[in-house]
Amino acid sequence: MNWDDFDAFCQVVDHGGFTAAARALDRPKSSLSASVARLEEQLGTRLLERTTRSLRLTEAGESLYRDISKPFTQLRELAVDAVAKGAQVQGTLRIAAPYEFGAHHLAAVACGIMAKHPQLKVHIDVEHTRVALFERHYDIVFSAIEHSFAPSSVVTRRVFSLERGLFAAPQLLAQFPPLAAPEDLNSLPLLAGADDTDWEFTAPDGAAVKLEVRNPRLRSGNAGARLEAARAGLGVARITATYCAGAVAQGELVALLPQWRCAPLRIYALMPGRHLPPAKVRAFMEALDGLSSHEG
Repeated sequence: MNWDDFDAFCQVVDHGGFTAAARALDRPKSSLSASVARLEEQLGTRLLERTTRSLRLTEAGESLYRDISKPFTQLRELAVDAVAKGAQVQGTLRIAAPYEFGAHHLAAVACGIMAKHPQLKVHIDVEHTRVALFERHYDIVFSAIEHSFAPSSVVTRRVFSLERGLFAAPQLLAQFPPLAAPEDLNSLPLLAGADDTDWEFTAPDGAAVKLEVRNPRLRSGNAGARLEAARAGLGVARITATYCAGAVAQGELVALLPQWRCAPLRIYALMPGRHLPPAKVRAFMEALDGLSSHEG
């Protein structure tokens, strides 16, 4: 028996198909297909039912996967930890991040560590929606949500607290009376994030204030879409200051209610809870910590 064939079978199931597994493992799809076919021949049974659009386990496949998937996962983690003990940063680092954070804070860090470590490859998925924790075997998932419900196998760290503000185009503001407090926003069209139910503020006297987000003109998890709508004069957007700095500098957007501080966008890093993270993860997080300290 070739134990690599058993591992290939588990990887195909874990990733939901041959194409996704090949991409994640950086292996030819034909190699994985050959491994599973060889295993099926040796066991004398069909393990996977393949169609053009989907893949599902047979009864024998389900039984085998149930018996061997956990030991193989543990072996892979032990192997990763063994490699992590070395000083060389190499392999493929897989990261997922929300658009507003990933587009403006991760690219520079990724470029820096790739320049420093020629054997390292970085895959960054910039998402507009909530990312399922490690569903696609990420090394690091950055999230704007504090995952207090995350399983014990996940390590959570807060890495960034990004300043947010309210921004709108001058041509929109010219149509309304000057704003004095957040409740005045009820008379203006709002451009909200996908999960926004209210916007939190700290008043000049330190009091906490919430504004219910009612029937926004635009609702989207894509910060780029909200920024473009704000520049077009379609509404007021709550966006991180760094993300819209260019539009403000060019006079396309104006900051509103600067004396009322918006709640910051807090970014958390979620990582598999290994005792010793791989060298590639350590290198990236150290570089990111340096950027966070510099911006802070």
